[in-house]
Amino acid sequence: MSWVHTWTAMPQAAEPDNLPPAPFAGDGVLLADTTLRQTVRVTAGGDRLRVRLSNAFGGSALPVTAAAVARPVGGRAGVPDICRGSGHTLTFGGRPAVVVPAGAQIVSDPVAAPVGPGENLTISVYLAGGQAGPALTAHPGSRTTSYLMAGDRHAEAELAGATGVEHWYLISGVEVDCGGPVFAVVGDSLTDGRGSTTDGNDRWPDQLSARKPGVAVVNQAAGGNRVLDDGLGPSVLARLDRDVLAVSGVDRMLLFAGVNDIGTAPATAAGQDRVTGDLLVAFRQVVLRAQARGIRVYGATLTPFGGHDYDDPDGAREATRVAANDAIRHGRIFDGVADFDAAVRDPAHPRQLRPAYDTGDHLHLNPAGYGALAGAVPLDWLT
Repeated sequence: MSWVHTWTAMPQAAEPDNLPPAPFAGDGVLLADTTLRQTVRVTAGGDRLRVRLSNAFGGSALPVTAAAVARPVGGRAGVPDICRGSGHTLTFGGRPAVVVPAGAQIVSDPVAAPVGPGENLTISVYLAGGQAGPALTAHPGSRTTSYLMAGDRHAEAELAGATGVEHWYLISGVEVDCGGPVFAVVGDSLTDGRGSTTDGNDRWPDQLSARKPGVAVVNQAAGGNRVLDDGLGPSVLARLDRDVLAVSGVDRMLLFAGVNDIGTAPATAAGQDRVTGDLLVAFRQVVLRAQARGIRVYGATLTPFGGHDYDDPDGAREATRVAANDAIRHGRIFDGVADFDAAVRDPAHPRQLRPAYDTGDHLHLNPAGYGALAGAVPLDWLT
């Protein structure tokens, strides 16, 4: 068997509003004498696993005192407690503690902790001295509750009184020894799951995984992400190597991004002509770079944003979306195309989302809308 990723979270720098709350961040030190307990949902299962911790955006070394994996009580996300007797200590080169240099990541030693497809896994990390701030590696849009508690509680079953936050910190991947295919999805908040249910795991990649249990589907998306320019996190072009090409097991990917590039470009003919051309070049660059590593690359059409702030009165941005979608559908850029636009647009008003799928901001989808996206992906792409 070979090691493949079964869960990922795109590393980002935590913005000030997404840093740990007091008293877990203060006096220039983050997470000092803090246990951080976080839950993730794996896709493929395996008999052994490894955990990846990331210090990609930390401004200083990250000293991890202890870490462990366990099963959450009831097998659910959104609970701070773990099942007694289910814990497994994580080691790094045989040691229980490790220092992750700034900008680096660390992979734990394999641990015999069998996990099944679609199961939740809890990762507990204790930092005795914390990390010098203010920079911290995180994934703000976790849509999953994490828990912070003072003191070394990483091996304890109960965390009564823990502080809950809807962010992930420091964790970036879980690998299993299953050796199967890995399907990576790259995108923005629509893939990161804004509008989905907190602790519900009903983003569209989650619902796609549920259609084909046991196949690894890894989500490498972040809110506000763009293809061309950095925003909330590095651009797709800047992070492709780290988030796809260097992720163990990935042999196919789907790119669903570009709305934020269109929406933040000037709503003028010149501005939109420029972003249209630049996006198509960027799509081809992603395909060229991924195919050079033997990765099959699928694309998805861009979903409507009529009525959102991106929707300018003259329709310049809508014209760009239509042009980009025409190129995605017919330009032979990708190895295959999922028509997300057709799956969620309002037939009576094609520049808008179906009302039943709209969260109300006219850009993001609710769980039913994300289910429609998941249903638009051909299942043979996962096998």
